[in-house]
Amino acid sequence: MTDGAVPTVEARGLRCPVPVVRARERLATLQPGERLDILGDDPLLLLDVQTFCAREGHAFLGEAPEPGGARRLSLRKGA
Repeated sequence: MTDGAVPTVEARGLRCPVPVVRARERLATLQPGERLDILGDDPLLLLDVQTFCAREGHAFLGEAPEPGGARRLSLRKGA
């Protein structure tokens, strides 16, 4: 991304497996090493994204709380 903005998958209100499916689709448009954020409120989102990263070779960078009970999860696209 040339403007420095981190692409974000808006997944609030969506449940497994939709947030991970949308993240996979968005990652397909990124280059290896680029970051992607996922904003969601599914109680299993953290576990789903960590499992997805481990299986697909992406790096899980962490999570941060967002207003309204959502979480922002960050990952880096693998090779």
